[in-house]
Amino acid sequence: MNSIFSKHPNRRQFTALATGAVAFMGLPAKAEEAKYPSRTITLVVPFPAGGSVDIAGRAMGERLSKVLGQTVIIDNKGGAGGAIGSTFVAKAKPDGYTLVVTSQSSHVANPAFTANLPYDAVKDFAPITLIERLPNVLLINAALPVNNMAEFVAYVKANPGKLNYASSGNGSMLQLNMELLKSQYGLFMTHIPYRVAGTTLTDLMSGQVHAMFTNIQASNVGFVKQGKLRALAVASPTRSALLPEVPTFGELKQAELNMTSWTGLAAPAGTPEPIIQQLYAAMRTILEDPSTLAAWKQRGSIVPEAVRPAQYRQEIMDRIAFYKKLIKANQLTAE
Repeated sequence: MNSIFSKHPNRRQFTALATGAVAFMGLPAKAEEAKYPSRTITLVVPFPAGGSVDIAGRAMGERLSKVLGQTVIIDNKGGAGGAIGSTFVAKAKPDGYTLVVTSQSSHVANPAFTANLPYDAVKDFAPITLIERLPNVLLINAALPVNNMAEFVAYVKANPGKLNYASSGNGSMLQLNMELLKSQYGLFMTHIPYRVAGTTLTDLMSGQVHAMFTNIQASNVGFVKQGKLRALAVASPTRSALLPEVPTFGELKQAELNMTSWTGLAAPAGTPEPIIQQLYAAMRTILEDPSTLAAWKQRGSIVPEAVRPAQYRQEIMDRIAFYKKLIKANQLTAE
């Protein structure tokens, strides 16, 4: 009776058996990749519910679920400027079922400021692409006797040390962007860090703080329309549809200040390339849909250009390097 398991297999039989065993051992992983996604995907938002990163994540999660044909659940793991949720995903199984909404806070400001993060913003993730680009705006207290950027610069220089600005905390992107503005214009203003970002607009309107560099959102645009705040310039490729009367920093010949913020999508490092490419293709389907363009425009964000995984990784690296130079030149700390 013939059997593959003969009592004394020769070298050729042994090689065939070994090769077949290796191939068999690799089948489950390959099969898992081939039918991806076959179960629920968790999309971690490393910030509390209600903020700009959470809004972007929920909008994308809903659309991703429809395109992939699987449930996408949002898991808010806020804290430490996005470090807690980002660390969780960095250590997750790299199988495509745990993803993270990346932001400049978690993947630029944190690594630029902090040398001993529990995750590496570049090495521990497999970037997929951008979700959106977010225009920023310089807002000031409406009682300040200025109406445009030139008058604001002149007023701050005429009152050195008398004005301050708010941010969402030491080591935040809001601090970095304002420090970049100060550096570009040669201004001296005192930094007032807040732990609860929601109170910054209230204090800006009351005059407790005088200026703030932040994302354009429906809430702050509403206060501008009501005359409670004044918008001086936006960081955007073109003028914002929500603030069409406000010039861009590009128009003001400040190219470095004209950088948008962004949110993106990433998986843990080591996620199989076919899965990364499938997710990238799904994202492009979503971002090229006219309904996405309309929804993003309504909330003041920009549907990004096609940014491939390698390009997204490079942008993260470039921005970390850019802000590290700013931090060093201005001796900033996250303390």
